[in-house]
Amino acid sequence: MRAGAVARQLLVASRPVSWINTAYPFAAAYVMTTRELDLTLVIGTLFFLVPYNLAMYGINDVFDYESDLRNPRKGGAHGAVLDRRMHRVTLWASALLCVPFVAYLLAVGSALSWLVLGASLFFVVFYSAPPLRLKERPFLDSVTSSIHFFSPAVYGLVLADATWTPPLVALIAAFALWGVASHAFGAVQDVVADREAGIASIATARGARWTVRFALACYAAAGAAMLATTWPGPIAAVLVLPYLVTVWPYRSIADADAAAATTGWRRFLWLNQFSGFAVTLLLIWYAFLTA
Repeated sequence: MRAGAVARQLLVASRPVSWINTAYPFAAAYVMTTRELDLTLVIGTLFFLVPYNLAMYGINDVFDYESDLRNPRKGGAHGAVLDRRMHRVTLWASALLCVPFVAYLLAVGSALSWLVLGASLFFVVFYSAPPLRLKERPFLDSVTSSIHFFSPAVYGLVLADATWTPPLVALIAAFALWGVASHAFGAVQDVVADREAGIASIATARGARWTVRFALACYAAAGAAMLATTWPGPIAAVLVLPYLVTVWPYRSIADADAAAATTGWRRFLWLNQFSGFAVTLLLIWYAFLTA
């Protein structure tokens, strides 16, 4: 394959629409702790922006190839259907692109930060890759997916030597619950395709209706956890309301109709942009209050 075609497929595999979802938590956690703009912030943000996402989604696309072929939702923002010739290239590119960033982060970090970064990358790999393939272990699939998104924030906090207070723990717990809810709801739309492909998930194990209601409960719990954070953090509790409104119409969906939840999932992708903007405003407010 030509270099241009390879680069395009790698780009699609990395899900550019989702890059911000991992880079932003790291950058926000690090800079709000250090209150500095330094080289480590830049390198860490770039790592969680592109290499981390290529590894997470690229490995997923390689090991989900057979099921993705049967899933009409795949392609573009919902995931690439990689040409077989791209599988080895994707795995090598995922590893090699990470190496220089990880080497730097290990050099500037502490033993605890190494542990957090190692755990984060462990779950990135074994969410999709055998022998663990955590994405096919109901409940662990949602927890692991959530780790993908809140672990960059935890890593940023540890790297910056943050002081762990109850409000900060509540903030991370809220982020984790949001991640669990989001994965669970995302799994609903693939119930039929996953069962036909013999793939297990929280949704195939518990059914579409139960999984949607579980997602609603986790979103609500995330909002409740935000009430225990430092002001103006409690204001962010209202940000779960658009997610609850989006997911609520599917609370009684039947397994056979689960693909209809894709409409809600598309709204979810846009809600993330709005929520990120609102969180940024709150962080700026917090920075002024604590300056």
